[in-house]
Amino acid sequence: MVPLFIDGMQETYSKHMSQRQEKNEGESNGLEILRHSTSHIMAQAVKELYPDSKITIGPAIKDGFYYDFDRDKPFTTEDLEKIEKRMEEIIRVDIPFERIETSKNKAREIFKNEMYKIELINEIQDEKVSVYKQGDFVDLCRGPHLSSTGKVKAFKLLSVAGSYWRGDEKNKMLQRIYGTSFFTREDLEKYLNKLDEAKRRDHRKLGKDLDLFSVDEDIGSGLVNWHPKGALVRYIIENFWREEHYKNGYQIVYSPHIAKVSLWHTSGHMSFYKDNMYSPMDIEGVPYIVKPMNCPFHIKMYKSRLKSYRELPIRWAELGTVYRYERSGVLHGLLRVRGFTQDDAHIFCRLDQLNDEIERVLHFTIYMLRSFGFNEFDIYLSTMPEGYVGTISNWEKATGALKGALEKFGLKYDIDPGAGVFYGPKIDVKIKDSLERTWQCSTIQVDFNLPERFNITYIGEDNSPHQPIMIHRALLGSLERFFGCLIEHYAGAFPLWLAPVQVKIMTITDRQNDYARKIVKYLSDSGIRGETDLRNEKVGFKIREAQMEKIPYMLIVGDREVESETISVRKRGGEDMGKVNIEKFIENIKEECTVNKGGVLNS
Repeated sequence: MVPLFIDGMQETYSKHMSQRQEKNEGESNGLEILRHSTSHIMAQAVKELYPDSKITIGPAIKDGFYYDFDRDKPFTTEDLEKIEKRMEEIIRVDIPFERIETSKNKAREIFKNEMYKIELINEIQDEKVSVYKQGDFVDLCRGPHLSSTGKVKAFKLLSVAGSYWRGDEKNKMLQRIYGTSFFTREDLEKYLNKLDEAKRRDHRKLGKDLDLFSVDEDIGSGLVNWHPKGALVRYIIENFWREEHYKNGYQIVYSPHIAKVSLWHTSGHMSFYKDNMYSPMDIEGVPYIVKPMNCPFHIKMYKSRLKSYRELPIRWAELGTVYRYERSGVLHGLLRVRGFTQDDAHIFCRLDQLNDEIERVLHFTIYMLRSFGFNEFDIYLSTMPEGYVGTISNWEKATGALKGALEKFGLKYDIDPGAGVFYGPKIDVKIKDSLERTWQCSTIQVDFNLPERFNITYIGEDNSPHQPIMIHRALLGSLERFFGCLIEHYAGAFPLWLAPVQVKIMTITDRQNDYARKIVKYLSDSGIRGETDLRNEKVGFKIREAQMEKIPYMLIVGDREVESETISVRKRGGEDMGKVNIEKFIENIKEECTVNKGGVLNS
C-alpha cells in the first residue's frame, strides 16, 4: 500500500525533498562516486599486498567508505600504513576505471577464487552483470566510478573493525577497513581535525578520566556502573526532569522490572520484538521476563479502575529501567547498552484532545533539550507504513496533529514517508552536538494499537465506552545515552548547574586549612557543591589538577585572603577574577546556574 498523506502533505514533502536535492545532490553524488572509487583502490592495494585476502563489498558511506576482507591474520596499524602507500602509487599511475558488462557465467570464471563474489553473482537476477577493471584488479560492481585512479586527491585510512558477512552474526567474522576521501586536502584535514576532536571528547575516555562511570566485563557487557560524580549529575538531571514534569501536569509512576510473559503476548512484543528481549525465567512454574518497555505497565494502571471522559487527558511519566538484548558488536559505552533508564511517559487522551497534547509534548521536548544546551535539531515526521493498524481516518488525524504542531512552532522538519511505526505516526527529534553530530533521543508517537489490544476505554459524555488514544513520548531518550551525549557535547566541562563539583577550594599552606573548611561549609549551606584540596602541594599543581577535572571555579586562599576574609577566584579556562567577597561569589554562582538552565521554544 502506498503511504497516505493528509491534505497538503505531499506538496510539503515534495518541496522539502526538492530543496534538499538542489542543495546536496551534486556534492553528495560526487563524494559518493569519489569514495566508492577510493574503496576499489584500497581493495586493489590489499590484494596486491596480501594476495590471500578474499574481497567482499566496499561501499561509500556517510563521511567515507569501507571494504570488508576475509583474512586470517588481523590487519595492524603498520598494515594500514603499507596499504596507504600502495594506494598512493596506484593513484600516481593514474589507471583508468573500465566498466565491462559480461555474462554471469563469465563473471563466475573471473571470480572463481572469490567465494563472496560468487555468492553475490548467483543472487543477481539479470543474465548480464557489470564489473570494473583498473589495471589487473577486477571487482564486481554496478558503479559508477571516476574516470581514473588519478582523480583521487585526498584520502586517509582510519581504522579496522570486525564485521560479520552480510551483517549476520551466524556468518564468518570479516575485517572491515574504514577510510575517507575528499575532493581537496583542505577538506580532508578539516575532517581529520574533527575526528581528533571527537576522540578527545569520547565519553568512554572522559568517563574514566573524570571518574563518572564504568562498564565492567565481570558484571556484563552493556551494563553501566554510575560512579559518585556521574551519579550526582544523574541526580541533578532526574530532579530537574521530575520538577518540570510536575509543572507540566504529569504524574510520576513506578513499575516493576519483570512481568509475566503473558503480558508481552497481549502487548504484541513477543511477536514484534522478541529478538530484542531476554529469555524468560521460571518463577514457581510461571514464565516471567525482564521488561524491554514500560508501556504495558502504564496501560494496566489505567485499566485498574474505570475512567470518565472528564479525567482525560491522563499524563503518566516514569524513569523506568528497561533491558534489551543488544548484540555485543553494537554496544558502545553509554550510547548503546543493554540496561538503561528510559525518560518515558504515556498520555491517554480523547481524539478531540490530540492536537493540544501533541503541541504540549513538542513544546516540552524542545524546552528540555534546550535546557541542557542543545539548540539545533534534525526533525522527522514519519507517516503511515504499509503494515499499519487502525483506521485511515485516525491515521490522517494523528499525522495532521503532528504536522500542525511542528508548523505552529516554526520548526523545520523532513517527512519520512512510510517510516512510522505500525501502530501510529511519529516525530523524531535528533539533537546536534557541538561537533554537529546528530543523536536520536526524543520521540513522540501516536498509538492506536495498544489501547485496542488491552481493550482500554473511558466512559464518554454519552455514557458509552470509548477507546482513548495513547501518546508515547521520550524527551531525553535514555539517561545513559543522554549522559553520553552531554559528556561529548561539553567535552566533560559541564555547565555550572550540572557540574558534579562546582567549586574547589585550595590552600597555599596548612595555615589556611580551617578557613578553607569554613568556606566549603558555607558553600554547602548555600546549596553549592564544593570540595577542598588541603594537600601539601604547590598551588599551581592543584590548579592544573582542578582544570583537568573540569571544575568550573577554583578558590585559592592564602594568608592575605584569610586576613581580609575574601577568596581569589579562577575559572577553569584560566581566567583570573581576582579577590572577591564570599557572599558576592555565592550570589554570582546562583545567578549563573539560573542563566545556564532553562530553554525557551522560540528563543
